[in-house]
Amino acid sequence: MQEGVQDIVDALKEFEEVNQKFGDPEVLENPDKLNALINRQAELQDKIDATDAWNLDSRLERAMDALRCPPEDQVVDTLSGGERRRVALCRLLLQQPDILLLDEPTNHLDTEGRKQLYEFVKRTSSTLIIVSHDRTLLNLLNTTCELTRSNINVYGGNYEFYKEQKGIMMNALQQQLEEKEKELRLAKKTAREMAERKNRQNVRGEKANIKKRIPRIAMNTLKDKAEKSTTKLNNIHAEKSEQLTNEMNRIRNTLTGTAALKTDFNASSLHTGKILITAKDINFSYNNNDALWKESLSFQLKNGDRLCIKGANGSGKTTLLKLITGEIVPTQGSLSRIDFKYVYLNQEYSIIKNDKSVLEQAETFNSRNLPEHEIKNILNRYLFPATVWDKSCRKLSGGEKMRLAFCCLMISDNTPDMFILDEPTNNLDIQSIEIITATIKNYTGTVVVVSHDKYFVNEIGIENFHTFV
Repeated sequence: MQEGVQDIVDALKEFEEVNQKFGDPEVLENPDKLNALINRQAELQDKIDATDAWNLDSRLERAMDALRCPPEDQVVDTLSGGERRRVALCRLLLQQPDILLLDEPTNHLDTEGRKQLYEFVKRTSSTLIIVSHDRTLLNLLNTTCELTRSNINVYGGNYEFYKEQKGIMMNALQQQLEEKEKELRLAKKTAREMAERKNRQNVRGEKANIKKRIPRIAMNTLKDKAEKSTTKLNNIHAEKSEQLTNEMNRIRNTLTGTAALKTDFNASSLHTGKILITAKDINFSYNNNDALWKESLSFQLKNGDRLCIKGANGSGKTTLLKLITGEIVPTQGSLSRIDFKYVYLNQEYSIIKNDKSVLEQAETFNSRNLPEHEIKNILNRYLFPATVWDKSCRKLSGGEKMRLAFCCLMISDNTPDMFILDEPTNNLDIQSIEIITATIKNYTGTVVVVSHDKYFVNEIGIENFHTFV
């Protein structure tokens, strides 16, 4: 195991103690003690040189600044989850263990914090095992393991390689499914035609036997044989149909559950290019304190624009979103906005009410008075079967809340003019991220997003950026 931070600190401390002993006359007059001291000094020197411990203080300071860690004298127990994550990552920048396990390491990190982690991953010689939905991070790794309910599939490449190979496999499975569906339709048609033909033959045979005046006992025997032949034929076709159905179910279970899930919103009622917001030299102060931004903001936001707001944690991104929605008004400058409909989706998907069940949540958005069976059909479409309709929304995962949010919007059929996304990919798995990516990518209205997920931002076609220093 390579040296940890505490080992480095201990080595520096002992090195200083060893140097002080060289001034001890008793040591200088005893060759054995002097040689032992020189050897120990050399050992410590090698350890310190190997870990670049001489620059530990400056490295620590740079790492803490880069990750925006809390003050060094702050007690760890008082830190938030995000602050603890930054401190832990700061420690990683100072040491390189042989094996390193990272579980969603970029959650709650801003752009600079993620950049520092990416650089660490690129240069570390440690063996890394990472669980993450950050596709930029996953693209830095040379092996991708996909965990399913039954096994682990290993792909010898980064996320893009995995995605390509997975796509090829999914397309092949989809083709197999379509072929099986075609075979099943043909099998049912063939079975129906043969059954009709067999019935006609039986009827004609029975009439012919009557004309031939065959005894009733013999006629009953012939009828039994005909019925058994028909039953046997029906069983053969039923068995084939069942086999095809089982094969189709197996393929469907292999296909990702979200592969066919797609949300298509209607176009915004506002024409493209219509000015929604005009801001001139705006700023905001909380409780009469100093202005939040060093430089006041001036901008226009038009229908169809796609804007990403970037900046460190605490730089005022959420405040700007509240100004855009009209929840608050600027304390400096002027901001005019027309009346437009928007949907605000944050990382907790607070549009979903935890005190409601899944079905109750869906019914809350039933402004069109759809019959209950239609609401349940839409829920099924969004992968909420009857077994979870009574489930509390409080118990839903981030991905489930995201799907339910889009489900509710489809039930209401009230297309927003603007989607406001505040760190929407935090707490989502990759399949869920792909759903929201596809939805927002195809949406034709205005998109305002706050996100440190560079991959997601690029995928949804962001055109403009506003960066806070």
